[in-house]
Amino acid sequence: MNSIDLFIEKIHNNHFVEAHEVLENDWKRFKKESKKENAKFLQALINGATSIALWIKKRPEPSLRVWDFFQKNKYLIETINLNEKEKYLFTIKLLEYKFTQKEKL
Repeated sequence: MNSIDLFIEKIHNNHFVEAHEVLENDWKRFKKESKKENAKFLQALINGATSIALWIKKRPEPSLRVWDFFQKNKYLIETINLNEKEKYLFTIKLLEYKFTQKEKL
């Protein structure tokens, strides 16, 4: 299973901390390859998962700050080249949905 599929599975199952770790190696690789926008986009997805994890841990202020980074950088999906782009677009929607449901998690 590739990293985006595993990330989606973790988010779907409300394993937000574990999801955070799934994209970490890809994020580091993009940084090392100087693919700054790709790295920033993956960091946004990672922060989306982290934000929800922080909310669940009853840390609303840091959660909202991290969520703001996700919101500001999710648009990068439109400017970067990623394989299976539709999965990344789905991931954005899934994170947004989970965030709306955060009170129930």
